[in-house]
Amino acid sequence: MSQPLNLDWEKRLSSQGYELIAGIDEVGRGALAGPVVAAAVILPRCSYLPWFKLVRDSKEISSKKRETLFPLIRGEATAVGVGIVSERIIDATNILKATQLAMERAVEELPSQPHFLIIDRLTLPHCSIPQKGITRGDKLCLSIACASIVAKVIRDHLMGNLDKFYPGYDFARHKGYGTRRHISCLQLLGPSPIHRLSFAPVRTMIVNHSPSPM
Repeated sequence: MSQPLNLDWEKRLSSQGYELIAGIDEVGRGALAGPVVAAAVILPRCSYLPWFKLVRDSKEISSKKRETLFPLIRGEATAVGVGIVSERIIDATNILKATQLAMERAVEELPSQPHFLIIDRLTLPHCSIPQKGITRGDKLCLSIACASIVAKVIRDHLMGNLDKFYPGYDFARHKGYGTRRHISCLQLLGPSPIHRLSFAPVRTMIVNHSPSPM
């Protein structure tokens, strides 16, 4: 089992005079369908809450534990912001730019502008706030891991709702990722309106399901 995360980065930045420090992460970057979702979380400066010890990168804990932590993070964090970028914008730009845009939107949704951003892997070139991209940040920094949980829960709920609008693809189960089940549905039905048409193997499915010439 992975070790509990810590607030080392947050404390270091606080000692340098930064008061509001937002941890940022995204979910859905590698999916074949649906949006990319990012969250920004500012944790309280002077208190270590009991549930902190349960937080891990969203990929390392169960759906049930994420659902338990989600309201705690949203209710007890100093601030939470969420940014969502659709599959159409992903196709029109690219997944990196779309991910950065989702993160920028998450920061904009915070009620107060943070003084420093710590981000899992990436940096935001169009954001003027001081920032640091941290490799494996979601496994090191508590606020980044909290952001990953918020983004994951929101995106999972969104994909569950989209499953009702686009039945047959099993979005509620695989959340748009390229599982064997998902690929099988794509081969049978072709792409849905929420598939990322610029992603392989979705591009191939478009060709395979194009109408035959008269």
